[in-house]
Amino acid sequence: VQLQASGGGLVQAGGSLRLSCAASGSVFSINTVAWYRQAPGKQREWVARVTSGGTTSYADSVKGRFTIPRDNAKSMVYLQMNSLKPEDTAVYYCALHARVNYWGQGTQVTVSS
Repeated sequence: VQLQASGGGLVQAGGSLRLSCAASGSVFSINTVAWYRQAPGKQREWVARVTSGGTTSYADSVKGRFTIPRDNAKSMVYLQMNSLKPEDTAVYYCALHARVNYWGQGTQVTVSS
């Protein structure tokens, strides 16, 4: 399984971005996929996840602002980020949680104040 994240960039506070993560392989639709982020000098933290059945959950810091839709037909998962804050600045990683955890390469999101 390979994961390719894209869609990061520079945005002003209050703006929106949509990250995309494309997965190869045949296991995408039956596993949980998630987004994590790592800010400079901090540990990687979980942001959001969506199960194979479509159940979503979010970190308190992004609840109400981010959503994590998935498209199993395209083996894609997205992170729609609205009302962005400077503290959302980080490298964002997508992950697929199967028997083994697979990680994408990360995409930089920078939110200016």
